[in-house]
Amino acid sequence: MEKTVASVEPIEWTEEGVVMLDQRRLPGEVVHHTYKDYREVAGAIRDMEIRGAPAIGVAAAMGVALGIRGSEARSVEALRADLGKITEAIGKTRPTAVDLFWAIERMRRRFDALAAAGNGNEPERVERIRRGLVEEAQQIHQERRDADAAIGRLGAALLPPSGRVMTQCNAGALATGGIGTALGVIRVAVAEGHKLEVLVPETRPYLQGARLTAWELQQEKIPLVLITDNMVGHFMKTGNVGAVVVGADRIAGNGDTANKIGTYQIAVLAREHGVPFYVAAPISTVDLTLASGEQIPIEQRSAEEVTHIRGLKIAPDVPAAHPAFDVTPHQLIAAIITERGVARAPYEESLRRLAGEKGSAASEGKP
Repeated sequence: MEKTVASVEPIEWTEEGVVMLDQRRLPGEVVHHTYKDYREVAGAIRDMEIRGAPAIGVAAAMGVALGIRGSEARSVEALRADLGKITEAIGKTRPTAVDLFWAIERMRRRFDALAAAGNGNEPERVERIRRGLVEEAQQIHQERRDADAAIGRLGAALLPPSGRVMTQCNAGALATGGIGTALGVIRVAVAEGHKLEVLVPETRPYLQGARLTAWELQQEKIPLVLITDNMVGHFMKTGNVGAVVVGADRIAGNGDTANKIGTYQIAVLAREHGVPFYVAAPISTVDLTLASGEQIPIEQRSAEEVTHIRGLKIAPDVPAAHPAFDVTPHQLIAAIITERGVARAPYEESLRRLAGEKGSAASEGKP
């Protein structure tokens, strides 16, 4: 199999700053911004310029590195105080995506290790920490790429050799910084010769399916059909759907999975029609500190994102709900695909074994 490489890079560390592809402008415009201040990175995460749990983690790590690099602190303790301010600002941006907190905690631990290691005068120690956190952020980004590739290889074997598969929201390169999780599985399967067509629900209200997943698949020349969210049941019944594969923003210890709003109803319909429903996510998305999905915090976003589309009002002045995520019970999930292996029920055992209390949210003291 030829190496599968995504044709889009949503985030990149450069000497000038953190370069992000503004996903709010896609597909009409391809616009990049270069941010030189950690507060700008936090704003980009909060405003969904960058989104998708793994990519949010990468952005958080780069934001911390950017803040530490730009700090005027001249002592380790002053730099540590700045680290607290930086991580607090970034940690308040998106409450559901556990990769955000995983990345912040990993950067904190790297700071502590660098502060405790080696000799040298205070300026030398401060400079060593600055360099080390930049290197750590870049390492996290590379690990995301490697994890995506492994998830893709493991997940491709679960997809049918031909026919249709369905996804939800965007779990591609735009969401991870690699080849994607759910879309990475599809990318690798197609590269291995599977003859697939992807059904892409639009994913209201932010239209990540219509704007982002459809755009990515078009860039890769992978066949797709865009459908509205209320067509899912129809195509499950009549559309020769062989599998559903989605990403995740947080996975509880029992396998309950939070993903973009609308995922739960797809899982219910998949079960009704005998279609296997797979979740693809890096092990950092597993939060073993939570016993079930009932404990996953659900981000409540602006009602205006429901009543307006890109500033255009589409509804009267009425109350509108916008939970950004829903939780799919583990009973509806056929398998959870991680870079370390494929977990199956009982998930309390398989996820804990794969996480190994290392690299997952369980070992990072997550909320």
